[in-house]
Amino acid sequence: MKKFSLFLILFISGHLLVAQNEVEKGLEAITKESLKGQLEFLASDWTEGRAVGTKGAYIAADYIASMFQTYGIQPFGDEAYTRPSRSERMAGARPEMYRTYYQSFGLIEYEPGDEQVFSVVTSKPGSESSMDFVYRTDFYVQTGTVGQKVQAPLVFAGYGYSDESKTYDDLKKIDVDGKIVVILQGYPGHGDTTSAGYEKYKPEGRYAAYYLERNKIQGLQDAGALAVIRISPDANPMKGWAQNDIYRDNGGFNESDKRPNPYYGNRMSLPGKELGGNLSTFTVSERVANEILSGSGINIEKFEEEVAKSLQPASQELAGKSAAFKTSVNSKVVNARNVVGYIEGENKDEFIVVGGHYDHLGKWDGVIYNGADDNASGTVGVMEIAKAFMATGKKPEKSVVFAAWTGEEKGLFGSTYFVREAKEKNENVVLNLNYDMIARNPENDSLGNQAHMVYTEANTVIGETTKKNIEDYDINLDLELRPSERPGGGSDHAPFAQEDIPIFYFMAAMHPDYHQPSDELSKINWEKMQNIIKVGFLNTWKFANSDDWKKTTVKPEAEVETE
Repeated sequence: MKKFSLFLILFISGHLLVAQNEVEKGLEAITKESLKGQLEFLASDWTEGRAVGTKGAYIAADYIASMFQTYGIQPFGDEAYTRPSRSERMAGARPEMYRTYYQSFGLIEYEPGDEQVFSVVTSKPGSESSMDFVYRTDFYVQTGTVGQKVQAPLVFAGYGYSDESKTYDDLKKIDVDGKIVVILQGYPGHGDTTSAGYEKYKPEGRYAAYYLERNKIQGLQDAGALAVIRISPDANPMKGWAQNDIYRDNGGFNESDKRPNPYYGNRMSLPGKELGGNLSTFTVSERVANEILSGSGINIEKFEEEVAKSLQPASQELAGKSAAFKTSVNSKVVNARNVVGYIEGENKDEFIVVGGHYDHLGKWDGVIYNGADDNASGTVGVMEIAKAFMATGKKPEKSVVFAAWTGEEKGLFGSTYFVREAKEKNENVVLNLNYDMIARNPENDSLGNQAHMVYTEANTVIGETTKKNIEDYDINLDLELRPSERPGGGSDHAPFAQEDIPIFYFMAAMHPDYHQPSDELSKINWEKMQNIIKVGFLNTWKFANSDDWKKTTVKPEAEVETE
């Protein structure tokens, strides 16, 4: 019995030592020299800012694919066929299928066309009058991907807002289906920091106001609205439409006679099988807003004051009011591609996806936005973890996909496409690691070791494993853990979370160089970047070889229904 016990102890000890050696080999592969070599090319002028669909992006994609191949990562992209030469065909050779490192898809790039028409129609017994307004004088429109011609009744839907618990819902008692909906920018109490509405509904987080407005538009589209007219009581949009630029443009990173073309001037869309996302959104001047609301009894200032206190919606139909518009669109198709490779696991049909976007803002008016931190740093993180996995010398239990996404800056298109395709193919994606901006310091990071990790709250083991790995391997990282019920936001974990796939997402810092030409290599914190990649590797290795992290605090649906 003693001999058997001794054998068991020696066997377990040997197994643990082998496993530890595997992990150590992976960690040793993550070096600062390797990070610098890869990042210096991805963020160089050769790739011209890597804007989706551009030559620079294609050069970057080829480089990433070549690194995957160098590390021994197998291709996980589209299928293609060899093309034998004439002499080879005569000798009997035939095209053979192979898999590439590229997942290609098309985007639609579009902008408002030359003809935009907008009118407010007032109907009274025996008469009808129309006020016809001029584009970029009294209104601006964010079109969909195709032109539209619409005339429909107007309804006022307050802010078009509803909170997550539906305790406040501007759409609850009004039908917006087939209507043009008038809304105010903001939310109940947004203009009064002492109000109950501000206290209850103020959105938190980076770009919270942007996502609030975007979600409002999405909610109206889902409810069947034909278009949205947005009123901004605290702003004068006409100033932005002025055509006489008297002064030279003198921004933080630019001084010239002409303001640089904006990267987001042209929008993009990932087309589906049906026409969607085509809700035209109008911004109007104060006098157009007053024309729309005339005769309705609605005073915007009083409405905002009352709703901020009462927290009761006051939506209503605008009797006798309708709007007519005609939009035109200039559009073109842009080819784009993700770069995807994988290591097949013992369970080849269960996938963990390690990803980060490689696209950035590109080159505008001769100025290159290199995007060293955003997100060449995260892309290198993906490549380093791929290398580390191969360095272990062991096949993981689960398959691991390594993905460099494109189109993130225009709308998370690369990751959205991947998730959509995986769902259609019934690929069992069980977890996503997302890297986005992992190499800079926040303003008060005097020790240069702060970062944060967002993760799916129900999967508590993800947070616990992260803390343990930092402690066990003595990694110099002051990591703030941010559990979230369903992590969203403007990075590539969001499409996975939307499909209830658990995620964990690293970011080092938001900084003044974000989306500026000054996001350069000289400002990279190499040690922090290396440590974030090490933690990502340790976590992913653990999750790829165990199932403990799958345990959640979410009750099964059947159990919830019986309570």
